[in-house]
Amino acid sequence: MRLEAITWDRLVDVLAERLRELDPADGSPWPRVALDGAPAARPGDLAERLAEALRVRGRPSLVVGTEGFLRPASVRLEYGHQDLESYYSGWYDTGALWREVFDPLGPGGSGRVLPDLRDPVTDRATRSPYAGLPPGGLLLLHGPLLLHHWFPFDLTVHVLLSPGALRRRTPEAEHWTLPAFERYEQETDPAGTADVLVRADDPRHPAWRGRERG
Repeated sequence: MRLEAITWDRLVDVLAERLRELDPADGSPWPRVALDGAPAARPGDLAERLAEALRVRGRPSLVVGTEGFLRPASVRLEYGHQDLESYYSGWYDTGALWREVFDPLGPGGSGRVLPDLRDPVTDRATRSPYAGLPPGGLLLLHGPLLLHHWFPFDLTVHVLLSPGALRRRTPEAEHWTLPAFERYEQETDPAGTADVLVRADDPRHPAWRGRERG
């Protein structure tokens, strides 16, 4: 794949300008953006920087992380703490994401989003208040394995790590999850299908490729 070197500051500026003009494909007032990547790729950091860049451009946004929508431990760990199939397909409560995030931001929605449902550390309900996103505001959803759930994103960004970089930057206790990302690459091809690809093997020197939606 052909990528161009870029700085993080420039990347954020370019993406923010693109997002400022982004219109939803389904007529909803709220564009929905994916920041997809393994935890070691830190897509949440990019989401937060984009939110700030959009704020200074006068475009409101809401950052939501899928780690706030983990299923209860009793459900996601039913088959053990290192069950690969559960991690790949069942750790995140996609039903709750549809109900509390995507449906309110779809055509005819209320714009009232629940930013998180469950604390990933305590495994207890967060009881966070709903956040109202005004028409024209963007959802910036970040997390791993986002692009195989058929969520209605209007623009997708995939933060890619090579297998070697992914292994180096993933804590050893979480190395058991690595085959899930290999499977994700094979079945979903996020690097090939995302609208924007960011390679971050060296966190100081990213490279990227952007394309127009077909």
